[in-house]
Amino acid sequence: MLAALAACADYWDARRTRSDQHGGMITLPEAPRLIPPTTTVRTSYLVGEQADCLLRGTDPKWLAPASENFDDFVDVRCGVKQRWAVPSTLFWYVSGEYYLGTLVIKHELNGELTDEQGGHIGYHVVAPWRRQGHATRMLRAGLDQCRALGLDRALLCCDPDNEASRRSILRNGGRPDGHRHGEDRFWIDLA
Repeated sequence: MLAALAACADYWDARRTRSDQHGGMITLPEAPRLIPPTTTVRTSYLVGEQADCLLRGTDPKWLAPASENFDDFVDVRCGVKQRWAVPSTLFWYVSGEYYLGTLVIKHELNGELTDEQGGHIGYHVVAPWRRQGHATRMLRAGLDQCRALGLDRALLCCDPDNEASRRSILRNGGRPDGHRHGEDRFWIDLA
């Protein structure tokens, strides 16, 4: 595990050299945007997601197929798929060669997703890109996708201890709707 952490650190350190004049932050080549999964961010995706697993203490084994055949890994994630027994679309938030995070939109909610856990949108920003406003902007772009699907409002849920996610939801118009099954719930009007 230490070797994997060192490899992640080496990857990000190599990319910081061109941004020293900006206080150590990496200068992104373009404004990040939501796009379908793509092979153009292979290294950044693998390093970012592995770093996240290691920081959370979760097993990164799910990344093995991506490391072995990234093209197939991407192909099965593109388009509308059945996840959680509802149609959903997965997006990656990218800037040039950089993968910053993932956002999943559930096109509709079944009883479990509405009444128990989940919501219309799930998202995360990988560790190297956190605390820079990316989650707020990624969620805003995801809400635009929900509007394009014809949704009138979106349910978002987050862990009560996840203050960063709570702030992102509130900045995007989230209205608190209580606490159920260990999650804080918010509705965002899309009209």
